[in-house]
Amino acid sequence: MVKSKGKPEIKSLYYITHVDNLPSILSMGILSHRYIEDRGVAYKAIYDAEIVSNRKLKHTPDGRSLWEFANVYFQPRNPMLFRVVHEKSPNEIVVLGLNRRVLEIPGSFITNGNAANNATDFFSYKDGVQAVSKIWDTISNEWWNSVDGSKRKIMAECLVPGAISPDLVHSVYVASHKVADLVRSIIPRQIPVIPEPPMFFFPKKQYQIAQNLFLADGDMFFSTMQTLTVSVNTVGIMGKGLASRAKYQFPDVYVVYQDACKNRWLRMGKPYLYKREASFDDVLFDEPGNLTTPNGVKWFLLFPTKRHWRENSDLKGIEEGLHWLATNYKTEGITSIALPALGCGLGNLDWRDVGRMMCRYLASLEIPVAIYLPRERESPSEFLSREYLLPE
Repeated sequence: MVKSKGKPEIKSLYYITHVDNLPSILSMGILSHRYIEDRGVAYKAIYDAEIVSNRKLKHTPDGRSLWEFANVYFQPRNPMLFRVVHEKSPNEIVVLGLNRRVLEIPGSFITNGNAANNATDFFSYKDGVQAVSKIWDTISNEWWNSVDGSKRKIMAECLVPGAISPDLVHSVYVASHKVADLVRSIIPRQIPVIPEPPMFFFPKKQYQIAQNLFLADGDMFFSTMQTLTVSVNTVGIMGKGLASRAKYQFPDVYVVYQDACKNRWLRMGKPYLYKREASFDDVLFDEPGNLTTPNGVKWFLLFPTKRHWRENSDLKGIEEGLHWLATNYKTEGITSIALPALGCGLGNLDWRDVGRMMCRYLASLEIPVAIYLPRERESPSEFLSREYLLPE
């Protein structure tokens, strides 16, 4: 969906499935669970069996079970895909792009959230498009949480009775070029196969700088690293940027940060490590209670880059903080870490200076380290090379 003259315009819908199901789908279409079950169609499931069974017990306003509908999403980058990518290999998962005519199939419903959730409403075509338009800012967002309803809303669905014709499939999205080559070998050539790593929560690009150090162009909060680093000031205010994102998704991080500032556990040159015990699952995964392979605990390194939020970032203070990290990461128990380009973006420092300094301190760490590039502006390729960042 894109916005046209202020109003959202739905361009595509999306279906998440296993790569092995592609030949069947492109022959028979996207089938409801009832259709698959009654006709004995071979199908490789990707969802937790309990989740699928729960949908069998949920009904649409006309009394039909969700089991009788093929379900597609307005936003594929959602809690269900995040769960599937972590429970399965991302090489096994594909997302099909579908023509918007799916919405007009007779007997269909549009929902304003996960159809299996009791808080979700069901609509016919016209009212459904309006309902989705009202929550499009949430549906199109890059993140969600389990408190404000965004986790439910971002999974808004179109429910189609029986089956969706294979003629409505216009694209196949995959996590990598490797998977794209596999998919192209098993489907008709006229359907575009598009590597789209960010859709699957991976960096758009990665650059290897040293044995354990790489740069990433992507969303740090979906990193697989044990510890995530958040740039902060020393006065306890999380107003913009990554700090604001952390405050929104993980309110407990904000409380700990304020305490660290108040008690001066955090100061320039002295980051504070919050060894958070709760898992990310409740925030990011669909139906986290059913997980058999939890995403695990994440720690937060609160890294001061400026004293006051109104000031520009302090390059000397950042260097002192990097020295602290390089000296203390082992004793603190950090086993892998993701960091933003410290002080760049809202801090107004230049990647050409910050990147070199960060790589100088982090390249020797004996753990995996990912530096996430500034998202506010693109960094020229000549400043992303090993030769520039780690000169001999």
